[in-house]
Amino acid sequence: MDSAMFPPLEIPETLAAGPGPGNTDPRVLAAFSGAGVADHMQADVLRGMVECKHMLRKIWGTENTYTFAVAGTGWSALDTMFSAVMPGDKVVAFNNGTFSGIDALTLRIKAATPEEHAANPMDPQAASVTVIDVPHGQSVTGAQADEILGQAKPKWAFMAHWETGSGRINDLKGFSDACVKHGVMGLIDAVSSLGVENFSIDDYPGIAGWASCPQKGLCCLPLTYAPVSFTEAYMDSLRASGAYSFVHNPIFEARHWGIIEGADVEKGTYHRTHSGYAVAAFHESLRLTLQEGLATRAAKYRRYEAALREAVTAMGCEVTSNMTSLVVLNLPPNLAGREMELVQNCRAQGFGIWPTLSAPVQVRIGILNQLTDAAIEDIVGRFAAAMREMGGTVDQTAIDAALTRNAA
Repeated sequence: MDSAMFPPLEIPETLAAGPGPGNTDPRVLAAFSGAGVADHMQADVLRGMVECKHMLRKIWGTENTYTFAVAGTGWSALDTMFSAVMPGDKVVAFNNGTFSGIDALTLRIKAATPEEHAANPMDPQAASVTVIDVPHGQSVTGAQADEILGQAKPKWAFMAHWETGSGRINDLKGFSDACVKHGVMGLIDAVSSLGVENFSIDDYPGIAGWASCPQKGLCCLPLTYAPVSFTEAYMDSLRASGAYSFVHNPIFEARHWGIIEGADVEKGTYHRTHSGYAVAAFHESLRLTLQEGLATRAAKYRRYEAALREAVTAMGCEVTSNMTSLVVLNLPPNLAGREMELVQNCRAQGFGIWPTLSAPVQVRIGILNQLTDAAIEDIVGRFAAAMREMGGTVDQTAIDAALTRNAA
């Protein structure tokens, strides 16, 4: 077949203003493209992996030796964390959005018996898994966790820290306290909070396993490395049970990062072929996070989310989220029902906002790696223009006042 039929793929610049991935920082892209062609066992590649491991511990705020990263997206990290869940294990999973819902499905797949898999291979109904469905637009509370865990008495409990499907922050401290009280090992999806919020995971002793991603708060290339961190209690359980996975087995993954038998060693063992380009990009994204500092970055997210929230409210929208990197909103009554049309119009102009992926359909506007006055003004201006084009009424004076109040 003539290659002329397939011209070079040219992807234009777009503004990623959804729940994630965010636009990758230019320094990270430069590190990726500037890496030399190197064997994956070349000394600088291995040194970069060691340094990434230590930077991750600082960013997570943990003494957990089993802190490393899994090649892939956040789903790779989550699958690695969930690999310790064995068929028949009692699990409670809290679902308050699209992604915690998929996490709950993953847990049902992991905990299902062979008979339960055979009965419904794509959606096994594991009797040992209790899924608590929290209404859309509401957060999981510590009181809920305490009540449910006290009743169910599971081995594992799961919750998303920040749920981008609905834009809600769930009660991490309350969940951790409930896990401690009832002798449960907590598992947390921190895909949307790591690198955005200023928190230390060692402050939450009820949580045994954490999983995140590279493409949201860390603003690295999506296909690089997804952070995980596990306590010794988690690792002891895994050592006792094993895992039905080679690729996503935390013991094997950790060995590749030079973590063997609970200690850092001079040289890891082979588990997969790492990319020197991806190591360089991930390393730079972690350096950026440490250089800016989580407290500084978290404060910027709070300020600019407030600016975006006030601006879209001035446009007649109703905000239902409480995350600081994402605004989830209902359109004004005269535009209700046209959410998908508005999103597609924006995307056609290089403005990448998102709808919610489950009912009710809402609009999601994110500010990942867009932490300047100019960036927020650009996002607000584009959204206001899109609403005007569809017949919405926009009070520019009120919008400008909201932006001014929250400017740096």
